[in-house]
Amino acid sequence: MPPFLRPGDTVGVVAPASWFPYEELTEGLRILRDDWHLNVIEGDSLHAIDGPFAGSDDLRRADLQRLFDNPDVRAVLAARGGYGCYRLVDGLDLTGIRASPKWLVGFSDVTVLLSLLQKNDIVSLHGLMPRQFGDPDRFASQESVRQWLFGEAPTHYGVAVHPFNRLGRAEGQLVGGNLTLLVNSVGTPTDLDFGGKILFIEDIDETLFSLDRMMTQLRRAGHLRDLAGLVVGQFTDMRTNSSLPFNKDSAEIIADAVADYSYPILFDFPAGHVAHNLALPIGKSVELVVQKTKGQINF
Repeated sequence: MPPFLRPGDTVGVVAPASWFPYEELTEGLRILRDDWHLNVIEGDSLHAIDGPFAGSDDLRRADLQRLFDNPDVRAVLAARGGYGCYRLVDGLDLTGIRASPKWLVGFSDVTVLLSLLQKNDIVSLHGLMPRQFGDPDRFASQESVRQWLFGEAPTHYGVAVHPFNRLGRAEGQLVGGNLTLLVNSVGTPTDLDFGGKILFIEDIDETLFSLDRMMTQLRRAGHLRDLAGLVVGQFTDMRTNSSLPFNKDSAEIIADAVADYSYPILFDFPAGHVAHNLALPIGKSVELVVQKTKGQINF
């Protein structure tokens, strides 16, 4: 795990994927500087536009690379997701961040970068990004990011019982993130070895047919067979095809895809494209406990 932050440390904020109006980051930058007492380096990508992206692939990659290579930078926060990390990930040189590990914070499209660091034995944080800091509905999510970064993380997260939970206990490295990005990484350098791992998945704005197709692809690729456990996050704004209804919801589709296996499964974990988006340490060894009365992830 990278060293925890202390007041006065330096962090970087970049936009490695989609562009957005810079003023939407005003409150997030204020929180980092005034409330968290951090020095903030702002990447060039925060002011850049190239079609849907926050600057060209080369500019966004160079932004990340400078921060990865700078030993004084203790964390790198993606300002937002969207789409774009997938286009630049293979050109990154991790020599600097291996020599001086630092936190990478983000989710959604940033999943491909979290996977890259996990494959290189560096723990990162799947969590709220600064563009959403300051939203009162997301304060608990923002606070969970701060707690993890500053070494104040909880010992566990507890989750209410879900009817599709599968009981059991497992230990393993936590991997995963956005399901679409995980599936699109199959057969690429950021494809993950899921064997013996606890997989976390979430997604947004997909059809139920697409969800079934993605889960089936992971199953056919053998990626679901040897898991230690599965944590199912939030699947938000899922769409049905009115001309040919799927007749199953997200939880049923996922449960069907892993029905042949016996590892524990925890459904409805509060992480993903929702206001209550608890930070998760991707690459850290955790314990998953699913009981009749509760489920929890122990750190």
